[in-house]
This record gives sequence, structure tokens and C-alpha cells, in this order.
Amino acid sequence: MSDETEIVKLDTEDLMKKAILHLEMEISKIRAGKATPQMLDGLYVDYYGNPTPINQVGNISVMDARTLTIQPWERNMLAPIERSIMQANIGVTPQNDGVIIRIFMPPLTEERRRELVKRANAEGEHGKVSVRNIRRDAIEKIKKLQKDGLSEDASKDAESDVQDITNRYIALIDKHLVAKEKEIMVV
Repeated sequence: MSDETEIVKLDTEDLMKKAILHLEMEISKIRAGKATPQMLDGLYVDYYGNPTPINQVGNISVMDARTLTIQPWERNMLAPIERSIMQANIGVTPQNDGVIIRIFMPPLTEERRRELVKRANAEGEHGKVSVRNIRRDAIEKIKKLQKDGLSEDASKDAESDVQDITNRYIALIDKHLVAKEKEIMVV
């Protein structure tokens, strides 16, 4: 029976790792004054009627700390890329010169920085909720195993282990949020 509790704990940890990866991806999209190609992840361009990730229709590169350039592989994709960036409402205006699209990152005001920190904290809260939901599901599985014949002591030990895993991942989320806040608030 303890093999089944080990499987539950391993599954729980695996799901929590995925929740952390998702959180890392989401907070990487929150810009901290520096231009990064990851800011455009999740943007889709209408490529001949098909929504296509922006990084699959052109080359995205960083010119300097505050400037991104997008060089489309087909010149006729300039307008759809520009339109996609405008519709994404990420706080930047693309500049199309007929060959490439430049995106200049405006310097962040104190108010905007605080707004970004709030957004990062909201993403962190979503991550914590995910981790807690995973914990709840794992504990339900353990209780079901207990009904199926797992001893009460083994059940309590497994629940304790799941709680330890949960605490570790919530601390990791907090660590990510502190790092992101520091990154955003640095002028």
C-alpha cells in the first residue's frame, strides 16, 4: 500500500513543478523596463487566416536594453504583426519602417512599477491556489486509499509529506515573487 502513497506524492510533486513552470512563464511576460523577446510570447499573428505565434513569423531580437526589433520573414506580414501588438495592449506602440518593426520600451514610472508588482503578485496568488488545489486532490486520494485499507498511521504520514511538499513549493513561489519585485522596482 505504501507504494500507492509514494505514487500520489510523486504525482503531487510533478504537478506542483508544472504549476511553478507556469508561474515562471507568466511572470517573465511582465516587463521590468528591459526589453526581452519573452514579452511577446503568447502573441498571435493572423498568418494567412491561421493564428500563429509571433516568433514563428519573424525574428525577434533585442537591439538594446529598451528596444526590440521584429524582422518578419515575409514583408507582407509587417501590418498583421503591428496590428497584433497593438491589440495585445502590452503598453508599447510598434514602429513600422517598411522593413522591420521596432518596439521602444518607455521608461517605467513609479506608479507603473507598483502596478506591475501587483500584477506579479496576482500571478503568484494564482500559482499558490494551483498548488493548494493539487494538495487538496492528493489528500483526497490518500483518504480514498485509507478507505481501501491503508493504515491510519501511513495515511497521516503521507498527508504530512504532501503538506511538506506544498510548503516547499509555496515558499518557492514567494521567492520568485520577491525576485520579480526587486527586478521591477530597480530604477
